Amino acid sequence: MTNKRTNLPIEELDQLLEPGYTPVETGFYRLPNGDMHVRVLIRMPRCKGKMVDWWFGYVRDTETYKMWHPAHRFLEWDEKRSPGHYIGATHTIEEQVGTEIFKVRIRFYDPKEVFDVSRFKAAGWGAAVCGDAIDEKGIPHGYLIHTVRDTDYGCEMRNRFWLLHNPDDKVGLGVMTHNLEEMGNLSDFLPDLYARENPSRKSEKLFVRQKQ
Repeated sequence: MTNKRTNLPIEELDQLLEPGYTPVETGFYRLPNGDMHVRVLIRMPRCKGKMVDWWFGYVRDTETYKMWHPAHRFLEWDEKRSPGHYIGATHTIEEQVGTEIFKVRIRFYDPKEVFDVSRFKAAGWGAAVCGDAIDEKGIPHGYLIHTVRDTDYGCEMRNRFWLLHNPDDKVGLGVMTHNLEEMGNLSDFLPDLYARENPSRKSEKLFVRQKQ
């Protein structure tokens, strides 16, 4: 059975809300229909899901996008984005994945369109970021889902990508490698950036690096 909005397998989406892990959390493989499925697990010490969600609303232009990864080259949002709010908006990005330059439009939508959000608290989820990779006509060429489960050390991000239209194996490898790198980079700088940009939230329990 598939989700009506994305045609993604409901069983796999629901599995992300269960405790523990799937047999494959980082890797890529081809599906029976020729599409490519990519999975990535990133552990993010000192981070929380709410910080990850905040980051997607914070990234506003090419300059902030390049903070994320040196291979990021360009970012532009459409008129539906407002400061701190990205759901319902679309951005156009350009980045180097492996040896290839990719220009992609990603349209973000509310997680409730694919998940039972009433289960988020019990599952320990602090965030879920969902998007379609689309062409200029709005036709999907892929789907992405980032789920963030809070932990005692910070949080862990479990990402899923469905790459459509029979992509080459090197595309799956490139997406997996790039995602490991960019989310690893984000894990390094996000806690301190979040604290600097949100001084009114000092009362929150934040994992801020102490000066030596």
